Amino acid sequence: MKERLQKIISAAGIASRRRAEELIAAGRVSVNGVVVRQPGTKADSVKDTIRVDGNTIFTSKTNLYIALNKPEGVITTMSDPQKRPTVVELLRDVPERVYPVGRLDYDSSGLLLLTNDGDFAQRVQHPSFQIPKVYRVKIQGHIPKKEIKKLGEGIVLPDATIFRPENITLEKFNEKSSWLRLTLREGKNRIIRKGFDAAGYRVSRLRRESIGPVSLGALKEGSWRHLSRKEITELLDLAVRKKAKNS
Repeated sequence: MKERLQKIISAAGIASRRRAEELIAAGRVSVNGVVVRQPGTKADSVKDTIRVDGNTIFTSKTNLYIALNKPEGVITTMSDPQKRPTVVELLRDVPERVYPVGRLDYDSSGLLLLTNDGDFAQRVQHPSFQIPKVYRVKIQGHIPKKEIKKLGEGIVLPDATIFRPENITLEKFNEKSSWLRLTLREGKNRIIRKGFDAAGYRVSRLRRESIGPVSLGALKEGSWRHLSRKEITELLDLAVRKKAKNS
């Protein structure tokens, strides 16, 4: 049966559908030896030989859904030109190739999801689905309640992005630092650090505690576990509800 190339590539765990479209447009995909550049092109994953960067892809696989407790100082990519540690090194015993769902900064820690299911990745990470993510943030100095309220009302950053955390609460503090918990529904690059910088506070620690119904729990730093079927279903159901609400 013929399907769109980007769907086949995504099903093979190579990349999300959006990334697959970029690979096709860049001329990095071929079907039966012919380079294809049109994302709408269809192929048969059983009968046709499909290659990405010269490597034949296979769609016969087991879908994996993984929760990783990423330590600080680890890159959320499959490889790094600077030879820094990557999440791949923490997943050596995973039987299939998986890739990160979204990102978590090099100097941040906490929950990171990984999968080889492109559809799942697209639903969970796409901004339109607004999956809530909970973070614990340590900042330098003590932040007054009025400043916390101001953050919750939203701060416009220099690039015109609005940093508007939800459910922001002060957990503990002393003269030197404060720990806060907050929820975000969009994970734009380093937006938490940028938001607190704009408010005059430097973030010294940042840890993601949960993504939707999935939480770190007792998962040790540097360790991973499989998501339960319940967690997978609840994540997808949450994405569907958010999408329908915003339509």
